[in-house]
Amino acid sequence: MGSPARIRIVGAGVMGRGIAQWAATAGHTVELADARQESVTEAREFVRGMLERAVAKGRTSEAEASAALERLVPLESPYSAPVDEEHAPVLVIEAVREDLETKAGLFTELEKVLPAATVFATNTSSLSVTEIGARLADPSRLAGLHFFNPVPLMRIAEVVPGAATRADIPGALTEFVEKCGHRAVTVADTPGFLVNHAGRGLVTEALALLEENVAEPAALDRIARDVLGLRMGPFELMDLTGLDVTASVIDTVWRGFRHADRLRPSYLTANRVVAGLHGRKTGRGWYAYGDEGGVSDAPGEGPEPGDAGRAVTVAGEDAAAGELRALLAASGARLDEANPRALVLVPTWGTTVAEAVERHGLDAGRTLGVDPLSLATPRRVLAVTPASAPAAVRDAVAVLAATGGEGGGSTEQGATVAVTVVRDTAGSVAQRLLASIVGVAASIAERAIATPADIDLAVTLGLGYPHGPLAWGEHVGAARLLGLQRALHATTGDPRYRPTRWVTERAQLGLPLTAPDAPLP
Repeated sequence: MGSPARIRIVGAGVMGRGIAQWAATAGHTVELADARQESVTEAREFVRGMLERAVAKGRTSEAEASAALERLVPLESPYSAPVDEEHAPVLVIEAVREDLETKAGLFTELEKVLPAATVFATNTSSLSVTEIGARLADPSRLAGLHFFNPVPLMRIAEVVPGAATRADIPGALTEFVEKCGHRAVTVADTPGFLVNHAGRGLVTEALALLEENVAEPAALDRIARDVLGLRMGPFELMDLTGLDVTASVIDTVWRGFRHADRLRPSYLTANRVVAGLHGRKTGRGWYAYGDEGGVSDAPGEGPEPGDAGRAVTVAGEDAAAGELRALLAASGARLDEANPRALVLVPTWGTTVAEAVERHGLDAGRTLGVDPLSLATPRRVLAVTPASAPAAVRDAVAVLAATGGEGGGSTEQGATVAVTVVRDTAGSVAQRLLASIVGVAASIAERAIATPADIDLAVTLGLGYPHGPLAWGEHVGAARLLGLQRALHATTGDPRYRPTRWVTERAQLGLPLTAPDAPLP
């Protein structure tokens, strides 16, 4: 299957034509079939257009594009029998609608016309590969091969063996994918497989923050982009994907893992889906979109800054407090612990500003929180409590705005940095998002759904995160991350934040979060 071979793709929609383009470009002869012959014609013309575009951009030659199109062979029927063994496909990839009966019925009919040696692969994103295979006379020939849209650009595929899949098939599919230029990860047949499962960490926590009125979607997206380095914030991402699709995946994965607290959906999505607020494709989701697709109602950055010269002090003696003091001093802030009007800034890690006020007897009106994760980024995150004085908030915004230049790394006096104000919550926004991203990935690892290396590879390629979640957690530090999860769990009492065995053990043993479990003897 690794060398140029004959494959059949059934389903000529968005996914099917993308897989066809990718495989034909890689040198394979691709039979393309669909229940609607018009769809095959349309798909071939689409691929022609994409290849012509690639030639125009210098990504391929005219000869290579022409040869790839020649290798795309339209079939009259998905069930066309090969004229002889030489023309029998070695692999069939199904990309029809996401319905168990439709997919299982397709494969049972294909069994009747294709040789026993032909491997069957389903591109399902949410159905059980084992359950589809159970409908076949020979379930051992079926595995999952899940691609992402757009296939030629999303350079990752999930290989999903079912319970009855023949032992040689996952390796053969991995070889096929990687010789075509993509990366492949092997994933257990579980709800959401790997990428869709791992992606729940970001969106479910973002929705929980919105439920709690910590900040509006635009503010949460800004923090996700600027503090965590994500290419898109969670609400922008939901609008791009479609809230109807996102909500369905959230519910499917949550139900599939027997209502696991870490994956708990939000009550916010159901009414929005029913109302048709699905995102870009409906013109309105978490944001409104203009005729050309751009956001037409993005809110401003927040309050106008106040007095940047107001005296300030930092509560605490830990490393985060030291880092904040150094940042303030370098920016020319007036550090004055003896001043009774001084702002009191508290770096919080998994806890709340309110807790710090009570524990240390601080003046609630002048005390505000700062997320330590934001200190070396292009955006500071300031947390306010119900007791925060409005003037203190404005002045704190001005003081923090002066603590960095473009990119967040400069401490040149007079340079400014963006500041987002959020309501006080345990761990603030970025910490909660990161703890959830790592927590969900760690639970995937400890269930042996995929290896740590495959988890990080699939998430960086499939979701575009700046780091794989386990490597990201390791960058923070296993012990520090465990402290964050324990503090979130203790402060909120919510089992969503219960530390995973994976993180706990590795922090206690001094092992990296990316270290796999040792094999049992």
